[in-house]
Amino acid sequence: MKKITFLFWALCLTGLAAHSQILKPVTWSYAAKKTGATTATVFIKATIDQGWHLYSQFVKEGGPVKTTFTFPSSSTYTLVGTTTEPKAVTKYESTFKMNVSYFGKSVVFQQKIKLKGKTATVNGNVEFMVCDDKQCLPPEQVDFNIPVK
Repeated sequence: MKKITFLFWALCLTGLAAHSQILKPVTWSYAAKKTGATTATVFIKATIDQGWHLYSQFVKEGGPVKTTFTFPSSSTYTLVGTTTEPKAVTKYESTFKMNVSYFGKSVVFQQKIKLKGKTATVNGNVEFMVCDDKQCLPPEQVDFNIPVK
C-alpha cells in the first residue's frame, strides 16, 4: 500500500512540474550585413512578449540591470564604436523610484565592425533584465555567434 501511495504522489508531482512554466519573455535573433569590402553591421534583435519590457543600455545606477553587450577580442574583426540602439521609451517606475528607459515588443541593436579578412564570426554575450507590471525576472545572459560573409 505504501508503494501505491508513493507512486500516486510521485505521478501527481510530476504532472504539476510538467505544467509549470519557465518564463522566457525575450527571444533573440541575429543577422549581419556587409556594408563595404571590409566593413559590416551586426544586428541583434530582441523580440519581447506582450506586457514585458527590456531595459536600455543607458539606465542610470540604482535602477534595473541595463542591457549590456560584451564582445571578446578577435583576430578576424574589430569593433567600430559602441553598440547602438533606437530611441527608448522613458518613464518613471515606482519600483525603482526613478525614470528608466526601456523597449516593448521589439528592438534592434546594431554594432559596426571592421573585417580583417573576407569573413568573420562575431562572438559575444548580452546581459539583460525584463519586467512586466507585476514582476521582474533575474538578469540573464545569452551567448551569440553571428557569421559575417
